[in-house]
Order: sequence, then structure tokens, then C-alpha cells
Amino acid sequence: MSDERIQITSGGASDSEAAAIVAAVEQFLADTAPEPAEEAPRVDPWARAALEEGIAARQLHSDAWGHAPRPR
Repeated sequence: MSDERIQITSGGASDSEAAAIVAAVEQFLADTAPEPAEEAPRVDPWARAALEEGIAARQLHSDAWGHAPRPR
């Protein structure tokens, strides 16, 4: 739930009535809020750098990283 608060600005309700209304609205918002989105799995920065380096090397040289050179 967010840090925002709901307030009643009208003076027609007693303090307990106003608190009950605010509590009911906050409960409604909590009950009907969408599920939090799942976070994507985090990739270790070192693993990401290694993958990017391997991809870049393969794009430059097809025989990089231990692959047998293609016959010409």
C-alpha cells in the first residue's frame, strides 16, 4: 500500500465516523489493488559482462572461444 493517506475534509462526521469511513476506503483500496508485478530475475553483473563479451567476440571472429575454424 502506498504512503498516501485518505482524509475527510467535511466537518459533518464525528471523529469515529470519519475514521471508520477512511478505514473502509483504505481497506477497499488494499483489497482491490492489482498484484505486484514479479521482478525479473537479476543477473549477476559479472555474469552479464561475461555473456556480453562472449557475444561480442563471436560477432567479431566466428572461430573465437574455442570453436573450430570453418574451412574456407
